[in-house]
Amino acid sequence: MGAYIARRLLLIIPTLLGVMMINFFLVQFVPGGPIEQVIARMEGQGNVFGAFDGAGADVNAGAVENERYQGARGLPPEFIEQLEREFGFDKPPLERFAHMIWNYMRFDFGESYFRSISVVDLVAEKLPVSISLGLWSTLIAYAVSIPLGIRKATRDGTRFDTFTSGLIIVAYAIPGFLFAILLLVLFAGGSYYQIFPARGLTSPQEVWDTLSPVGKVLDYLWHITLPVIASTISAFATLTLLTKNSFLDEIRKQYVMTARAKGLMENRVLYGHVFRNAMLIVIAGFPAVFVGVFFGGSLIIETIFSLDGLGRLGFEAVVARDYPVMFGTLFVFSLLGLVVGLISDLMYVWIDPRIDFESRET
Repeated sequence: MGAYIARRLLLIIPTLLGVMMINFFLVQFVPGGPIEQVIARMEGQGNVFGAFDGAGADVNAGAVENERYQGARGLPPEFIEQLEREFGFDKPPLERFAHMIWNYMRFDFGESYFRSISVVDLVAEKLPVSISLGLWSTLIAYAVSIPLGIRKATRDGTRFDTFTSGLIIVAYAIPGFLFAILLLVLFAGGSYYQIFPARGLTSPQEVWDTLSPVGKVLDYLWHITLPVIASTISAFATLTLLTKNSFLDEIRKQYVMTARAKGLMENRVLYGHVFRNAMLIVIAGFPAVFVGVFFGGSLIIETIFSLDGLGRLGFEAVVARDYPVMFGTLFVFSLLGLVVGLISDLMYVWIDPRIDFESRET
């Protein structure tokens, strides 16, 4: 196992390097970099995309064609050169990439171009929101899907199994953002009931400061209810059906028939023998499920419920061409995904010692 772990850890390095390299050089061909963003703001266009719509074009077209940055017609070349030096664009792309990777390997992610705050501090500020959504959604999905999957397995082919399978398929087919909007309309004062708040992770600061510790916990749970439901709805299907199929596979094995023949109670057979074996694949996949919920759909859910998390941070960084935030978060998320993949494999071995990755061909 030690050799397998060492190989996987070494494989992380070229994989991570390939992910960063592809994204870095793709960005070089995308119009509207950080310098264009600064110019667009100084020209009063708000963002860089106003520079590409043709509005307010200069009558001297020949002068425009000779300019390196569209929209920089009224700015002196010295100012543009100063911007290039500040953002590091006075160096070739390959040199900038090598410098970035060297810093990232030392976990030095630099400072945001437009927020005057380090990337680490910015991510740490937004992280609690995304962790709240990911952790609660994963725990609730497991708490509902495992009992439901077991019941579906024990009543396979009955009306209950057919009815719940239909509900699960419908829930899986509904996009998370559409279900989030539906929850807002029904329960957050949209058109029907004002039961839950429509935005934020907690009440305003002046209200939050007056609450007792128990009141703060309840306030947090009150705010997080709708976003968690919206982000969890599609996760039920995979986990429930996985649990059901795992139980069905185990129930049909010889040792279950032997246990029943010995006169053991059905619950003892299910939860004393079948459960431990059937849950191997479900429990071992917990890290991957958490990361999937943590990353998947967070942008839309956070936007709809006005939650200031990593999803919105990443989207805003892309729109603003805030490269340190873009590539810093990409590096961390890619590294986290690769490490979680290794942890999932180790959990399989820890839960079921019969699994031996060491004997697999590499």
